[in-house]
Amino acid sequence: MYLLWKDSDELYLCHMPFSSSLLENAVNEFARLPGIGKKTALRLVLHLIKQDASEVSHFAEVIAKLRTEIKFCQRCFNISDGDICSICSNSMRKQEIICVVENIRDVIAIENTQQYNGTYHVLGGIISPLDGVGPDQLNIESLISRVQKEKTLEIIFALNPNIQGDTTIYYIQKKLQPLHTRVTTIARGIAFGGELEYADEMTLGRSLQNRLPVENYVSNR
Repeated sequence: MYLLWKDSDELYLCHMPFSSSLLENAVNEFARLPGIGKKTALRLVLHLIKQDASEVSHFAEVIAKLRTEIKFCQRCFNISDGDICSICSNSMRKQEIICVVENIRDVIAIENTQQYNGTYHVLGGIISPLDGVGPDQLNIESLISRVQKEKTLEIIFALNPNIQGDTTIYYIQKKLQPLHTRVTTIARGIAFGGELEYADEMTLGRSLQNRLPVENYVSNR
């Protein structure tokens, strides 16, 4: 392990081991985060060292509170501060429309488009036998039960356009057929094999507005 120091707003590599095990341990922990390498981890740790102790304590408390007090909406499985998330509890949203997504990042991506005013249902993944993920490990049965109880008018599938996403759509669509609910999928302005969270807001927004009956989409695959 080598130490970096800052000089004239540039980071340089110094060929010397860490002089503090506390520093090294902190860098190793930050480097465990997705997309954070050792250099970025060190930059973050050195930034924290410069801050007032009260600010660092507040930062640590927020992270700890996030992990211990965060909840998942009992209705849609979105992240929430309470039993029901702010989207599901919003009377201005179209409660009879459900947008089915893979994960919470997709909820955020769609909300950023400001083109959708219904509710969501977070599956918590997609069907992927090669990865050992089957229907029973996802929030599919709760979706079917929700549609039955709430007399949902439309289900919109907003899953990543790839083989796993298509397999998941096909499986859930078959489960929904006896309920005679309108089932659509977002238009394929998003390239096949792409990921929803990385689509630009305009493309994703138009895909929602120009959604297609899922029967047409499945039959054309």
